[in-house]
Amino acid sequence: MTLFGLIGFTTPWLLLGLLALPILWIILRAVPPAPIRRMFPGVVLLLGLKDEEQVTDRTPWWLLLLRMLAVAAVIVGLSGPVLNPDNDTEAAGDGPLLVVMDASWASAADWRGRMIALDGLLAEAGRDARPVAVMRLTDPEQVQFLSADVLRTRLSGILPEPWQPSGDNIARAIELLPEDGFDTYWMSDALAREGREDLLTTLEARGRVTVFEAPRTLYALEPAQISEGNLLITARRLREGPEAEVVLAGHGKDPAGNPAVLTRNTLTFEAGMMESITEIALPAELRARIERFEIEGARSAGAVTLPDDSLRRREVALIAGATDREGLELLSPLHYLEKALEPTADLLDGALLDILPANPDVIILADVATLSPAEEEAVLEWLEKGGMLLRFAGPKLAASDISRDLEDPLMPVRLRAGGRTVGGAMSWGEPKALAPFTEESPFFGLEIPDDVTVNSQVMAQPDPTLAARVVAQLSDGTPLVTRKSVGQGQVVLFHVTANAEWSSLPLSGLFVQMLERLAVSSAAAQPEIEDMEGTVWQPIRVLDAFGRPREASTLPGVDGPDLVAAPLGPDLRPGVYQGEDRSLARNVVTIDMELTPMVWPERIPVEGIVQPQEKPLAGWLLAAAIALLLADVIASLALSGRLRGAVSAGIVLGALMLAPQHGQAQTAEDRAAIAAATEVVLAYVLTGDSRIDDLSEAGLRGLSDTLYFRTSVEPNPPVGVDLESDELAFYPMLYWPITADQPTPSREAYAKLNTYLRTGGMIVFDTRDADIAGFGAATPQGRKLQQLAAPLDIPPLEPVPEDHVLTRTFYLLQDFPGRYAGREVWVEAAPPDAELIEGMPFRDLNDNVTPVVIGGNDWAAAWAMDGNGNPLVPIGSGFTGERQREIAYRFGVNLVMHVLTGNYKSDQVHVPALLDRLGQ
Repeated sequence: MTLFGLIGFTTPWLLLGLLALPILWIILRAVPPAPIRRMFPGVVLLLGLKDEEQVTDRTPWWLLLLRMLAVAAVIVGLSGPVLNPDNDTEAAGDGPLLVVMDASWASAADWRGRMIALDGLLAEAGRDARPVAVMRLTDPEQVQFLSADVLRTRLSGILPEPWQPSGDNIARAIELLPEDGFDTYWMSDALAREGREDLLTTLEARGRVTVFEAPRTLYALEPAQISEGNLLITARRLREGPEAEVVLAGHGKDPAGNPAVLTRNTLTFEAGMMESITEIALPAELRARIERFEIEGARSAGAVTLPDDSLRRREVALIAGATDREGLELLSPLHYLEKALEPTADLLDGALLDILPANPDVIILADVATLSPAEEEAVLEWLEKGGMLLRFAGPKLAASDISRDLEDPLMPVRLRAGGRTVGGAMSWGEPKALAPFTEESPFFGLEIPDDVTVNSQVMAQPDPTLAARVVAQLSDGTPLVTRKSVGQGQVVLFHVTANAEWSSLPLSGLFVQMLERLAVSSAAAQPEIEDMEGTVWQPIRVLDAFGRPREASTLPGVDGPDLVAAPLGPDLRPGVYQGEDRSLARNVVTIDMELTPMVWPERIPVEGIVQPQEKPLAGWLLAAAIALLLADVIASLALSGRLRGAVSAGIVLGALMLAPQHGQAQTAEDRAAIAAATEVVLAYVLTGDSRIDDLSEAGLRGLSDTLYFRTSVEPNPPVGVDLESDELAFYPMLYWPITADQPTPSREAYAKLNTYLRTGGMIVFDTRDADIAGFGAATPQGRKLQQLAAPLDIPPLEPVPEDHVLTRTFYLLQDFPGRYAGREVWVEAAPPDAELIEGMPFRDLNDNVTPVVIGGNDWAAAWAMDGNGNPLVPIGSGFTGERQREIAYRFGVNLVMHVLTGNYKSDQVHVPALLDRLGQ
């Protein structure tokens, strides 16, 4: 490209045509306009007349100028002018170009600017005919150089991830780099991290490296903390700068359940400071409604922090059997509980029936033996809805008959009568220590101090269910803490008092830790790995890279130790995770995370991505040339006196027709959508491998021809669909051939695929590897299928049973071969209650179409035909091979008939005909 200031030209040699304009001016100037012809009845009538209208013998200068401008506009327009071209001639090249993108949460804030810059890079590479590949370090894949124009159509599918590249990601990226030379444009997120130097060294060994970084300030939020009952939130910025203000918004749901901003505060970064701390005082009810805090306008997962139960102070009701022991505060049943819970919980006081309408999280009964029927009924109803009742023993409970012969609904076990000092209590000459907590106990992993001993306790009655309900015991095996479930809630009993009369447990830190493990209180500290052993946490909602919350119901659970210690990635996304009795948030930015700006070596050029966008001017100049020529026509007619009413109307009408139309013009996509909606069209997923895509098209064309000649289905020619940009709802079936190096769809594409599956569409996954996988070997296609299918909402699967409707929708089949034969084909599993009815040859499975069919027999190769109807791929040898191809066609017909008619063939009306065909 040749540059002239802010304008460049792709074919500058055409500008030489401007040299001919003076010659054209002379030619046009020498040619007079056509004379005006007038008919007169006789020459005699001219006598005495004077012609008032004078016609020059030369073309007016302004008309010549108009024509010169039109010709100049055509010449300049055809030379390919571009406004604001990329003038980095030093970085230009003619070899392959690799665009490396950190694509992390730190890149999301200015992702639109990055995409504009990337589009400009691809446009420049397209003009230079340079192949381009894109690699995201957050999810590195095999490098595949493609045409820049092809990549420009896929820009919408390139998105950041809500985590940052790990050392393993960068090491994997280095392994995937091709050995041949190429230039690199590295779109950095400006954060320093492990492995950057190694990757930079490797890229420099392949060719020139240029780094892009955004000048925009990067903001981040640390997880919120509780400090003296208020929320403490710390905001950070990556680099020092002048004084700046940001707005912190707390999002949640109002009492009506509608999303709303519940609190908004301003944080000020002092000049030169990189942190700003704010303290927010919110009522407990409002604090419990907060779902996330975010810096408004930051558009990054790092600028969002998610609260969990460590932020929400639980409401705990304390009720004691006797509270009027004046002057004996240390002997009060509630004293140690209040000291343990006050820093982390909101304590409620009052009568039991007055407290229950407030729906507390926990109710603690300290030495309360008997409840009234009304209280017992209300507590049971509260427990059924998920409450937790925590009971402590004491003299009153030991002396009562509660839960003696029959287990009380509000007690976890039956209690034994008798004891040394009071009825039902037991004392020893020497205190007993606690036994180590078992792996099944919620207290597993807690260290037991040597000075914690028990002097007395209420004893549990031996029972077949006792062992399963004991969660803590003494060194002699007698139960110390028991628990049982009641509906969605639970009842827990400490077999000692809540004060120090029967044990030293309330005097130790172990007491507070045990209450935390039972989720009675909420500790702001992050749980330790040992505390999370053996637990699985289900994601409730997760964040994308832009900080937007997303539903997580289809994501798998996460092991407890991984939730605490593993780095964020595809298997552990930032979000809120639910455990057995509490929730835990995993945020992008943690309190101990260091945000350090990347310092690039001086030899590496670093550019900002904020630059003017290239704008082609050819269309505008050619349109201006047409407008000038139209003006020339009108002016010429006016000068010659031929511009009259009808002619004028015709010129105006023609000008209106040439004007841009913004009405309902149909695009190619509209016409394709209409065609797909009016006729049956089979579709295949474009993989980016032209050989596989051509074979898929030929295969579906052969299957469409077979359907046309053998059934009443008359499909239109098959089409390839781009999962990122094409609408899928028009196609009843998608054939998806799996290749080891095809790109992973974006989240938007997966959303479309899940909608497609839930609304009756069918996807046929074909790994094309039955010739290898049939012998028990793992294949790259099989591993790629697992990766591609993981985000899809796929039901449980099973091999096609003998009575599945696919075996009889049109042909009676038991085998489903393609190019290969013998491998199992998987479909949606039958419901557990599907039973074979006597007198019928198959189960009653009249439900929905299976959303997926998975196999590896390479069906497209068996179906493929050329334009003359001849097979393209040889199958086997001789008659056996052609028979296999015929069965493959029949399976394809059954597939299409199944997706179009559902389980129509499962209706009992077809039983007589099927029995006759089966010879029964």
